[in-house]
Amino acid sequence: MTDPATPSAQPTSVVRPDALPDGTKVTHRDVAANGARFHIAEAGDGPLVLLLHGFPQFWWTWRHQLTALADAGFRAVAMDLRGVGGSDRTPRGYDPTNLVLDITGVVRSLGEPDAALVGHDLGGYLAWTAAVMRPKLVRRLAVTSMPHPRRWRSAMLTDVKQTRAGSYIWGFQRPWIPERQLTADDGAQVAELIREWSGPNQPDDETLDTYRRAMCIPSTAHCSVEPYRWMVRSLARPDGIQFNRRMKRPLRVPTLHLHGSLDPVMRTRSAAGSGEYVEAPYRWRLFDGLGHFPHEEDPAAFSTELINWLKDPEPDR
Repeated sequence: MTDPATPSAQPTSVVRPDALPDGTKVTHRDVAANGARFHIAEAGDGPLVLLLHGFPQFWWTWRHQLTALADAGFRAVAMDLRGVGGSDRTPRGYDPTNLVLDITGVVRSLGEPDAALVGHDLGGYLAWTAAVMRPKLVRRLAVTSMPHPRRWRSAMLTDVKQTRAGSYIWGFQRPWIPERQLTADDGAQVAELIREWSGPNQPDDETLDTYRRAMCIPSTAHCSVEPYRWMVRSLARPDGIQFNRRMKRPLRVPTLHLHGSLDPVMRTRSAAGSGEYVEAPYRWRLFDGLGHFPHEEDPAAFSTELINWLKDPEPDR
């Protein structure tokens, strides 16, 4: 499986740097889970916090939180999802049920009884799903820039403004064209999307170049859009209907829900209200002036909010 247009890239140097930008040393290794191999970046010791990236990124999006969590006494692990970064690129397996088995399998492979899951965008969608499917393995849940899957489905189908905001997802349904666009001109579209989706705190060119190079690793573009193809194409299929019904189960995991007030692709109205599916302490936090990437646009504020909540023995509703 290869992309039709894949400029040359050096996967090892892109996805496995020896240190984070602030100098923090990270340990890179591969772990086996759910019949595949997954790359992780790890820092610190303590209770496990597993960080799940979104589109169009990879583990490196959590570089600031890896340092902050490690300094706060946690074992911080950022994994590359199936098909992205340094993880295996398989020809199939990009439905949320299988991707959740990847995530929970990584928790098991790390030798931990459970983990606090922190997910952004697609990683958030999968974190919500994992908390329903495998609640015993999820100690706490923190999601940013993504509503509960049932809220996402409803908003995309019934809210015209959200449908327009998520137009890129509808565009992913075309065969091969999205892959060509994502890898054309050395991944220029990746930089364009991140700029458009960010708030006033724009990423620098070095950051954008990192994401561009990662997307241009062969097969990454195809694997990156496959989960979104399933999300749309399964809406009227038996597997999608069954998944939606399964997600009606209430979450009984303490949940922190974070969102940027200026997020242009996931409206605040779409994300708010996800707490109706949580029968546990639920905390909603809206970051004023931030877009779709709060953890990168204001990493200090995001990390402080996350760590304070993780350390709170009785998170409020």
